[in-house]
Amino acid sequence: MHDGARVGVESDLDALWAAVPCPTLLLDREGIVRALSGSAESLLPGALQGARIDESVDWLWRAHDRLVHVAPDAVERDASVASGSVGGRKFDAHAAMLPSGEVAWSLVEDTGQLLRDAQEALAREQERAAILLETSSVLTASLNVDRCREATVQMAARHLADAAALVAPTGRGRRLPVFYSGAAGVVEQSSVDADPAEVAGLSEALHGFPPVSSGWIDPVTVPDWLVPHHFSGPVGSVMILALPGHGVSAGALVLLRRADRPVYSADDELFAGLFAARAGAALSAARLYAEQAAITRTLMRDLLPPPLHGLHGIEFAGGYRASKDYEVVGGDFYDFHPAARPEDETLVVLGDVCGKGLEAAVMTGKIRNTLQALTPLAQDHEGVLTLLNRAMLSSDHTRFATLVLASVAHRDGQVTLRLTCAGHPPPLIVRDNGQVEEADTKGTLVGALERITVQSFETSLAPGETCLLYTDGITEARGGPFGDDFFGEQRLAASLTGCAGMPAEAVVERVLMLATQWVGQRVHDDIAVVAITAPQRTHLSAVDGHTRGRYVA
Repeated sequence: MHDGARVGVESDLDALWAAVPCPTLLLDREGIVRALSGSAESLLPGALQGARIDESVDWLWRAHDRLVHVAPDAVERDASVASGSVGGRKFDAHAAMLPSGEVAWSLVEDTGQLLRDAQEALAREQERAAILLETSSVLTASLNVDRCREATVQMAARHLADAAALVAPTGRGRRLPVFYSGAAGVVEQSSVDADPAEVAGLSEALHGFPPVSSGWIDPVTVPDWLVPHHFSGPVGSVMILALPGHGVSAGALVLLRRADRPVYSADDELFAGLFAARAGAALSAARLYAEQAAITRTLMRDLLPPPLHGLHGIEFAGGYRASKDYEVVGGDFYDFHPAARPEDETLVVLGDVCGKGLEAAVMTGKIRNTLQALTPLAQDHEGVLTLLNRAMLSSDHTRFATLVLASVAHRDGQVTLRLTCAGHPPPLIVRDNGQVEEADTKGTLVGALERITVQSFETSLAPGETCLLYTDGITEARGGPFGDDFFGEQRLAASLTGCAGMPAEAVVERVLMLATQWVGQRVHDDIAVVAITAPQRTHLSAVDGHTRGRYVA
């Protein structure tokens, strides 16, 4: 064969070797590589043409030597299969005897093992995804910080460790709040006087820095105060993780494994980091909620109606219900400015600000603060309302309000009343015979016009009689059989006819109960009610040999 033909043949052989789909090697009887495919060159970089195969793949050399020198016949040789690993992957090597005496070995990867490994990895990831989903569900179910911490250590001990401890951030001082849990799920809480800087990685975690590798932490150095009392066996592996919050660390999570368990791997640390991220987010949300709730309670304290009680021989009672169940305050309000002496006048204010919800409640707070400052002028109702009107007109808002002022005093055995309405429904007076009267007072809205005009009304209450102040949330409550009828002034007056002689609290409770029954589950406006009652006093006297009670002032 001339040179050109030989070059052509070799070129064709090279093309064929490059096209072989699986890694294939051609070995002579002595195990020297005579040829190999391109895929074999990539898989076995040490298997060079002209070199012995035992220098790169010893298990394949042993199989080749056994096949060439030990196998008794060609049938067995043609069916020979060997198995081994290359680069951490398992292969089956299939031999084919050639007429020249050389052997072609084709390496086929064990896909069954790959499939099993993939299935195990998938199951592991599914389990971890379920754990993270459960973590998010459990930790976000409560916005209480301590309960969230307890749930964190419980789940960490169950899924990530044999025991877990959560070290919470400290305020002032060195005492560290620590929560412990073992695999049984029992949570213990303690306050420890310790320095976190003495534990490798703990101080950094409490400040939100990335965690150090668990391999850098010597289990022997873990102090006793970080190990739960019920932890069995020596500590064999430790992981300390930061619980990242919204710009502020939510604490540090310490995971402990016993010495008879495998140490934490890089994969374990990655998963624990995902757990810690979710726990930190939940803890931060709980902390922010607690802070906001505390701020809200502080701000709401001055917006809530004050508790009413008896004073100087007069009964006072009030009731309030916001328009929505989830709202605490609204546009209706009442206030109470007690007199220092029995002969002085106690000022009761009941009002209704235009609008509902928090914005209306803020305006009620401004009105109440203004009236508090004007209390020394309360003898002049018109003057107080005029000053309040000016204050509301000068502020940056468009809301107005209706008000009723009641000045109450106990004089000469009777309760005297001075009532003034400003755009508000007039109070109702329940006499001792059950008759209901409407106070003859009226006036213009506050905060709507440059000038207001009012008409006051004076009366007195005999023992057992009551004056009821109310907002239109009562009379305009829609309900009844068809769900669209107003409760109305007439129905309210009729309900009060049976309230003669009742204590103030009972009158308020009856009015609120009837209004609630009328409305049912329907939406209603804010409701505020105040009852001012001249109390009855029972004296005992003998009449015809029997003891009988009678009411006297």
